[in-house]
Amino acid sequence: MRTIRIQTDAFDVSAEIAALAGGQTDIGAIVSFSGHVRADEGLTQLKLEHYPGMTEREIARHIDEAERRWPLMGASVIHRIGVLRPGDAIVLVATASRHRQAAFSAAEFLMDYLKTRAPFWKEETRGTCTAWVQGRESDTVQAKRWE
Repeated sequence: MRTIRIQTDAFDVSAEIAALAGGQTDIGAIVSFSGHVRADEGLTQLKLEHYPGMTEREIARHIDEAERRWPLMGASVIHRIGVLRPGDAIVLVATASRHRQAAFSAAEFLMDYLKTRAPFWKEETRGTCTAWVQGRESDTVQAKRWE
């Protein structure tokens, strides 16, 4: 099973994991990562934009790559857009496999891609100031391990 959704609405992690499992009894591991908006340095909101169609295709391409690298039995990537506040869930990546290591590695691979190369644009608001978020060197270094 594969799920890719870009949405404004919140998601239910438990429901998404249950959907990924889909009653399959041969799945031995489901690894999930849920990222949330932090209130670092007075952040009051985060606005996310994307390029419809292209974003979903690029995520699908990276799930394809994860499936080539590891024996996955399913993957879900749900990413929110629009205005989010500190504490809001922003992303869910979940991977399913017969064994845990494949599920862990694939989830990390997909999150590293989402943090460094996925076509999302983020604008932070702190008080009356807004600024577009620049990529972090530490995220780029982390993602290089998959090359």
